[in-house]
Parts: sequence; structure tokens; C-alpha cells
Amino acid sequence: MADSLWIIGVAMTKFMRYKDKDLIDLGTDAAAAALADAGLTIFDADILAAGCLYDSGGIGQRVQKQLGQSGIPVYNVTNACATGATAFRVAAMAIKAGEASIGLAVGLEQMGKLGLLGAGAGQPKDRPLQPAGRYGAVGPIEGVLGTSLMPGTFAQSGMEYAYQHDGVGFEQFAKVAEKNHAHSTLNPLAQYQKAFSLDEIMTAEMIAYPNTLLMCCPTGDGAAAAVLCSGERLKSMPAEVRRRAVKVSASIMTSDPYVDGGSVQFDVNTLTRQAADKAYEQAGVGPEDLDLVELHDCFATAELRHYDNLRLCPEGGAGEWIDKRGPWRDGQLPVNVSGGLLSKGHPLGATGIANIYEVATHLRGEAGDRQIDGAKVGLTHVIGLGSACAVHILEKSAA
Repeated sequence: MADSLWIIGVAMTKFMRYKDKDLIDLGTDAAAAALADAGLTIFDADILAAGCLYDSGGIGQRVQKQLGQSGIPVYNVTNACATGATAFRVAAMAIKAGEASIGLAVGLEQMGKLGLLGAGAGQPKDRPLQPAGRYGAVGPIEGVLGTSLMPGTFAQSGMEYAYQHDGVGFEQFAKVAEKNHAHSTLNPLAQYQKAFSLDEIMTAEMIAYPNTLLMCCPTGDGAAAAVLCSGERLKSMPAEVRRRAVKVSASIMTSDPYVDGGSVQFDVNTLTRQAADKAYEQAGVGPEDLDLVELHDCFATAELRHYDNLRLCPEGGAGEWIDKRGPWRDGQLPVNVSGGLLSKGHPLGATGIANIYEVATHLRGEAGDRQIDGAKVGLTHVIGLGSACAVHILEKSAA
């Protein structure tokens, strides 16, 4: 088994809506750039893992045909919004198991203007009220017994937190979006790079209270890739590769445990808390040791809840923390300095690795105008409803 795991190459495309490139172009661009960043080619890799949600037709093999067909095992994964992070873990686990010494993980998606995401409405209203489907519903439940549409799901989660804790309301959720849009102005790879005032955010079109349009992430196109290697293999790498290597101190994935109400409303909290706690234990660090965090802010309400879930603030203190500007670039612990999903964009299969790209770039000291000075430890988090949660802790460490 590998004694340690390292990232030696990362890359991502700009997130946007591409008219002149297709999905394979985007994945190939990111993968080739990550390999070049590591000073390698596809013929140095022992495994390729590819994550894509909306096109699962041998996507990894199709990317490999553009990079070079070396005959290595290719794994294709889908895991909701955690798809990219799952591909990363597949490559990581192969290395940790000793089956590979170098792995390539790529996440890619081309969504365009896909619109609201979520399950269908269920049984049409004009049908007889007879039990149907896996759960024996006698009528459509969408919008009656909760919702599976993403804006509504995360709106409900945010309002639940506001109900449970003082000092949390519409303004606190809007402040999350204000922060992330401001951060995006420093990220040239973000889909949107425009700051908005708190008033503009709060008076924008309401999508699902308390999330206005500017508090919801956009769909789009893009890809991100990472090259991983074992500690033993890293020793034989050139000095410059060793200098820029980033250690993967923890790699954790969880799914939903049973909770009361979980059959009606997705629980995005318990599996996140469990993943974070396991990651901190595996890495031997705590939240107080983090220098930056990239977390899954598909909606502003989600980010506020995850401050608490990831132990970034005292329990129940997420509202007070955003009021104090704790997660701003110049605050106690910078969160989503990339602009987050709200501004950077959310091509689903790419997001998990894009978060890793962002943190690794800061730990290397290569983030340009948005650089968090002296960053040594960072955390990435992604959650896909259904549900899957991945948490990674990365460290700048001498090889």
C-alpha cells in the first residue's frame, strides 16, 4: 500500500457556456493541461478515472482516445454533484491500494442552459388515486410533501436552520452570495466575475425563498483534472515537481444515514458532518488549522448550513459568523475564494475536482490576485443529493 498520496498536477478550464467545443474537447483540455503541469503524459499514468453525470457513454475512453490509448484501466463514474470528487477518489484508492503509482482523474460536464434540476412531478393529477411507483404514492407529491427540485430543497434546508437558530434570516443568506460574487471578481476562470450589492441580491427575482436568482448557482460547461501519485513515486520526480506537490492528508466519502424525515426532505447535514469529522481525524488536523475552504454552495442557504456542518463556526453560529465577515478573504477563515459555485459555476461532473484545483493552487502559492497568503492547509467539500458527500483535506508539505 502507498504510504502517502500527492497531487502533482492540476488544471481546469474556464467555466462558461461553450459553443465551439464539445464535452470531449473540454475534458481533454483539462486532462492534458494537468498532465503537462505534472511534466507527464497519459503514457505515464496507470489509471484514468472520469466523472460525468449527463453523458456516461464511455466518457473516459473517449477522452483517452484524444490523449493517447495506452491500455490502462479506465473507470467511469456518476455520483450526482459529487461525481468529480468520486473520480478523484477512484484514482486515489487505486494508488493507496498499490495497484497504481500515478493516476489521472478528470471531471467534465456540458450542461448549457439546462434550467432547474430535480426529479419529475410524479403521477399526473388526472389519474385515479391508486398506489403507484416504488413508494406506493397515490398522487403527485412534488410540492405537496416537500420538493426534489434543487432550489426548493435547499431553501427548505436553510429555513430549517433559521427556525432552529437565532440570528439567521434572509439577510444572512444574502450575505453569503454577496461574498462569493465579490470573490469571483478575482478569478479569471469563473463563469461570472461581477460583484453585487446586498440590496441587489435581496431584490433580485425570488426563486425559492430565501434564495433569489443571485443566490442560486448557474449551470454551464467545463472540466477539471488532477494527477495523483504515491509518495514513493514522488521521490523519483524532478525537484520542481516535488516542490509543488500537494499532500492529500484525508479523502473521505459518506452517504445518507437514516434520519427521521429523510424520506421526505433530503438531509444534507448529517453525512457532511460525518465526512468532516472523519476527515479531520484522518488528517490529524482540526477546523482551527484550516487556511481556506472550498465548499458546496449550490445555493446561498447551503453554504450557510455547511459552515456549521464542517465545524467552521460554533454550533448554531453560522448567522453571526457571516455577519462578522468570518468567511471573507480577509476574515477569520476564507471560504470559496474562487467565487464558489454561485459565481464560478457548477458543471456538475467537474465541480469536485475544480474545488481541489482551487485549494491546491493556493497551497502552491500560485493563485494570483486571489491568493490566500501563507496557506498551508485547505479543505474541499462537495455534496450530491441522493446522497454522496466527499471531503478532502490538502496540505502544503515538504516531499
